[in-house]
Amino acid sequence: MTIFVIGGTGFIGTRVIPLLVARGESVVCMDINPHTANFSAHGDKVKVVRGDVTQFDDVINQMQASGADRVMNLSYNLGQELPPHIATKLNIVGMDNCFEAARILKIKHTVYASSLAVNGQQKHFGDRPVTEDDLHRGENQYAMHKSFNEWQAKDYVAKYGMTLTGIRPANVTGPDKVRGSVDHVNIVTRPARGEAIEFPFADAMRCPIHVDDIAEVFVRVIMADKPKHQIYSSGGAVVSLGEIADIVRSYLPDAKIIFGKQTGGKESSGNYLIDNSRLVSEFGVQYRPYRERVLQIINAVRAEQGLPAIKG
Repeated sequence: MTIFVIGGTGFIGTRVIPLLVARGESVVCMDINPHTANFSAHGDKVKVVRGDVTQFDDVINQMQASGADRVMNLSYNLGQELPPHIATKLNIVGMDNCFEAARILKIKHTVYASSLAVNGQQKHFGDRPVTEDDLHRGENQYAMHKSFNEWQAKDYVAKYGMTLTGIRPANVTGPDKVRGSVDHVNIVTRPARGEAIEFPFADAMRCPIHVDDIAEVFVRVIMADKPKHQIYSSGGAVVSLGEIADIVRSYLPDAKIIFGKQTGGKESSGNYLIDNSRLVSEFGVQYRPYRERVLQIINAVRAEQGLPAIKG
């Protein structure tokens, strides 16, 4: 079976594609920057082609040429910095191009990346985990675009009977993440490089999930013929920046992590209590302990600098 992955040379895609190959699948990866990842170790099991997700002709022509019967769209812009017109082309038009091409080509199953950002701040839900059925409370550019992606997918399913599945990753973390929410990344990577870092509040809450874990989620879902639900939340570790700092210091006692205040950040934190029982019960996902993932990130950074690994 061949799987067509849009945006596969990015942060999550470079983890997803090797997992698909390990399961015996072939992959055609379309990306506007095809040379930013090296899949040569996988031989002819991975083909990388150039294509712009905002251009419908690129999407449908490359998707058709791939011969794939499953599609994964990981192409989007994390963050709020893009001008509205450009962000809309990538996050809205690009996703619609994927859905429409999948409809025309009768793709068996399409999986796309949504985000916990659609939920907005945790304070809207109190001290309970947010479910996939809760109303969207996200208000920024990225959140609104992901909300529309989910609505658009429902519209395609209702009108054409397609199988479209959205995954809402929480705060994805890893040594090479540089866009979107990155404070939970930098609090690990900067001290691992011997650099000091400062944050306003120690009690700011996050829900990190390691990039290897979310890649496994995407792979398990895309391999299903017809999932039971249209949306799945990944969940992750519920942790404050202060608690992450304590974990980092347990491995790097000299880590220079400074907080302006110990309290004051929890109230304005994004969604961090997330019910992922739907995903766990249907796909049997299990995440490695967050503490182990912090050490993994530290050692990845140390390896880049030619330093010996720290033992857990």
